Amino acid sequence: MIRYESRDLADIVIKPIVTEKATLLLEQNKYVFDVVLKATKPQIKAAIETLFEVKVVKVNTLVPPRKKRRVGRFVGYKSQYKRAIVTLAEGDSIREILFPEV
Repeated sequence: MIRYESRDLADIVIKPIVTEKATLLLEQNKYVFDVVLKATKPQIKAAIETLFEVKVVKVNTLVPPRKKRRVGRFVGYKSQYKRAIVTLAEGDSIREILFPEV
């Protein structure tokens, strides 16, 4: 098993995603995160396991197409990102950490 520096792993995960589809995936014990574009699946797995102290079973990644944005007459693109869908082992949960009760 490859050892990763814990300081570097914290920078891999950008933010958790809270959308309607992501909340439906919570029922299947799957969590959705935006991660750094150059992150690999083993790095994402190691980052989630060290940050939240859970066991990751599977990591699926996707890179959505860039969206065009316009400011006045200037046309550009939003920055590109990678989205990771992380499946946790049975019994593990990070719901209380990501969504604390108000």
